Amino acid sequence: MSVDLDRLIERADELWEDSIIPSLSEFIGIEALSPGFEPDWELKGELNSAIELFSSWLVDQELDGMTYKIHQIEGRTPVLLVTVEGTGPGEVIFYSHLDKQPSREHLWSEGLHPLKAVRRDPWLFGRGALDDGYGGYVCVTALKMLQEQGVPYPRSHFLIETCEESGSYDLPPYLDELTQELGNPNLIVVLDSGGPDYEHIWVTEALRGLVAGTLSVQVSNEGVHSGMSGGVIPSSFRIQRILLDRVEDSNSGEILIPEMHVEISDKVRKEAEDLGGLLGDELWSQLPVVDNLKPQNEGAAEILLDMNWRPAMSVIGADGLPPTQTAGNVLRTNTDLKLSFRIPPGVSAEKIDLILKEKFEQNPPYGATVEYIPDAAADGFHAPAMDGKLAEALNEASMHISGLPPMATWVGGTIPFMAMMQEKYPKAQFLCTGTGGPGNNAHGPDEKMHIPSSKRLTAVLSATIAAVSQ
Repeated sequence: MSVDLDRLIERADELWEDSIIPSLSEFIGIEALSPGFEPDWELKGELNSAIELFSSWLVDQELDGMTYKIHQIEGRTPVLLVTVEGTGPGEVIFYSHLDKQPSREHLWSEGLHPLKAVRRDPWLFGRGALDDGYGGYVCVTALKMLQEQGVPYPRSHFLIETCEESGSYDLPPYLDELTQELGNPNLIVVLDSGGPDYEHIWVTEALRGLVAGTLSVQVSNEGVHSGMSGGVIPSSFRIQRILLDRVEDSNSGEILIPEMHVEISDKVRKEAEDLGGLLGDELWSQLPVVDNLKPQNEGAAEILLDMNWRPAMSVIGADGLPPTQTAGNVLRTNTDLKLSFRIPPGVSAEKIDLILKEKFEQNPPYGATVEYIPDAAADGFHAPAMDGKLAEALNEASMHISGLPPMATWVGGTIPFMAMMQEKYPKAQFLCTGTGGPGNNAHGPDEKMHIPSSKRLTAVLSATIAAVSQ
């Protein structure tokens, strides 16, 4: 039985308006901080509240053949596993998450708040609206619409975790524990990505990995007046600069550790040029940079390669530095920096952790106390090509519903789950997609989800899933 594509988009619009947006708006009101940002997550109970809210919505969908269970290993964040028995051949795993990054409400625009859903078409504002509150709703609704049309669909598992924003370090034990329940998927769908515009359906073919840790430098046991110690005791900040120069060229931004790089093939360069030609200046202009700032490397193709296939370092946090308003003339005891490294697909995060620790800690400048403590590591991901029937269904649905073909892209961010699942299910196909795009500000102030593209994606995903059982 073929899928009625016109009915899919019509029904997707109805279900988003009547069901998804009201529940998603409630989800926005739950802070649900990921455990890496809230050590007392279990005491606060908000991760459980987020899962319970979604479970309540799930029951209201009245899906045929559905069972669900909240799993919680002692000391680990909870996971929701939903199973819907199929009416056709094949098996699919859908993945999303419900934990969030910190709110930082003081940075949001007037009239907006991270824990308050605000709709200003075409946007729904609120922390977690995009990353990744909407994901589970889209996946379940895509299957619901197939049931309504009586179209055969595969056995489906919805795996929804609450540790993704902390690197999914709680997920592997659940993957082991739930191996039998998860079966042997033909396709793994991940709704935690996006693309460079809101008109196309974007399929993510590659994701960078992540390595993060804290670099600590201590030079004294107590603060000393800078008039007495400046120029005598080496500054902990200057020692940080020396150490960072071991791994990054501060003039070019190039990472100096060979093991962090991969060879960029002619094929990848050609894809970067083609995609860059389509996107043009928008790749850079969409970023909220200050006037007159220039990219690290100019040209759309080079920006794409920098964003996806080359390693990069960011300093994302610091301790030991008082606010400028209250800073006194004191040489500080220490400077601690939280470092985040993005690594290309194919680079081992575990190996890089060891290399960084050795690079930073060997021969510390001036004999300072230097320690590098790794705290997050995730490999990148490179998707195998989708097979004929799935690719055809995706293309047909996208052309019919949006008038444009689906587009492949790369995403510089990291979804640790992807590499985990690729290792566990090496023969499965992957569809990593989503409606993240220009200006959505996931993790940042004024985070927002694009409603029209999310509706279109729901319909396209539904048609693509039906192809698994054809």
